[in-house]
Amino acid sequence: MVTIKDISKRCGFSTSTVSKALNNSLEIGQETTAIIRKTALEMGYLPNTAARSLKTNRSNNLGVLFIDEMQSGLSHEYFSGVINSFKVEAERLGYDITFISHNIGNMQMSYYDHSVYRKCDGVVIACVDFSDPAVVELIHSEIPTVTIDHIFNDCTAILSDNLTGAKDLVHHIYEYGHRKIAFIHGENTSVTKRRLAGFHKACDALGIKVPDEYIKAARYHDPRSSGLATRELLNLPDPPTCIMYPDDFSFIGGMNEIEKHSLTIPDDISVVGYDGIYLSQVLRPKLSTFKQNTEALGKEAAAHLVESIVDKKTYLPKQIWIAGELWIGDSVKNLNFE
Repeated sequence: MVTIKDISKRCGFSTSTVSKALNNSLEIGQETTAIIRKTALEMGYLPNTAARSLKTNRSNNLGVLFIDEMQSGLSHEYFSGVINSFKVEAERLGYDITFISHNIGNMQMSYYDHSVYRKCDGVVIACVDFSDPAVVELIHSEIPTVTIDHIFNDCTAILSDNLTGAKDLVHHIYEYGHRKIAFIHGENTSVTKRRLAGFHKACDALGIKVPDEYIKAARYHDPRSSGLATRELLNLPDPPTCIMYPDDFSFIGGMNEIEKHSLTIPDDISVVGYDGIYLSQVLRPKLSTFKQNTEALGKEAAAHLVESIVDKKTYLPKQIWIAGELWIGDSVKNLNFE
């Protein structure tokens, strides 16, 4: 079996330096760490996880709390992208991941109890009801947590810049000559509040008056509710010329409703989505949307969660805003040429 001493002899660093590099110590430079890890990999080194756990008082296991109300699970492309990126970065840093839930076999337990049961060093939290007492209990516990797309008290939050995303979409629609813009939004979450704020800020700045009936509530990742909201908008005496949807997947419901009204996109009605998932780019016409940077969101969540674990005494919670990108497709008609 390959030992730390063997790696030390091969790469020329002390056993102390090798040990620290293999345990993700921030005392060791990135270049040195990379050399040591490469050597360890080439030699087939496998750490003694039990011994390491006793020495560091850590399990090198990170929990993932992900509760999707629509029960789409990891088929939800936005969150699956975030979680996959989180997993890749966590593994690169030497950590495994475990999904946290209420149910283990026939045994009921809280999110906190499950995290303790699985010996999680820290937990990333995404797509949950942050008012749920079980979630509050976990966040207020001694276990380090990082939230995604939600600011929760004194907790590190990794956030997609939804305010700018909504603004960019409105400006794009406006530049194409549209003044009657409707917005179908998701549930009442911090994400929705920021998107609505961005929408109204952009409309106010551009001098666009938005009738109350142009704002419709639906649900994220739910084509049915977006379809019903689309029907209400299309049946208005003065319907919008462009509709913004909660997300690209929900737009499918809107597309079906538009077809039922014998209308075509973008000639009769223009549309935009949100998220920038693969589906948006294979639809015809190609959907204009705002691409969220799922890779950066997951990577930053893992990096900050590990940092809060390794440097528990000095780490300070922070908010990290992740920029996205406007993707211009063919779903918005240019009215300036009419």
